[in-house]
Amino acid sequence: MSKSHRFMARIYWEDTDAAGIVYYANYLRFLERARSDLVRWAGIDQAALLDNEGVLFPVRHCEINYLRPARLDDEIEVRTSIRKLGGASMDMNQNIHRGTETLVKAKVRLACTGAGGRPRRMPAEVRAALSQIELPDTKSDLGIE
Repeated sequence: MSKSHRFMARIYWEDTDAAGIVYYANYLRFLERARSDLVRWAGIDQAALLDNEGVLFPVRHCEINYLRPARLDDEIEVRTSIRKLGGASMDMNQNIHRGTETLVKAKVRLACTGAGGRPRRMPAEVRAALSQIELPDTKSDLGIE
């Protein structure tokens, strides 16, 4: 399996302000879609995981650096890699690109919780699937101190 995941998206009117520039909060939606697609790509059925084990992966922390705007009708690519896989959390780098330009850089920490929101250890099968795409020595160059 590849060491990073790529998710393509197109910018539509619903993503932009009146000037055709992506509204800043909408980048979080693209990042979320890419993370969900990564989990599916790793062979994890999120609905079954929730139904059978009550496991969720809410965002615990997010740092985002907006470098350049995306615009109406742009095709963007979200590149996601796992920086660290902990017992009950995972840290990811997510960058949004338009061609060779980097538009957004983000660091995201997800917690592994039960349906009630309390932390819990990541199920072994989930950990094994995600470890196939882990980048243990990757450093973030977000530019955020």
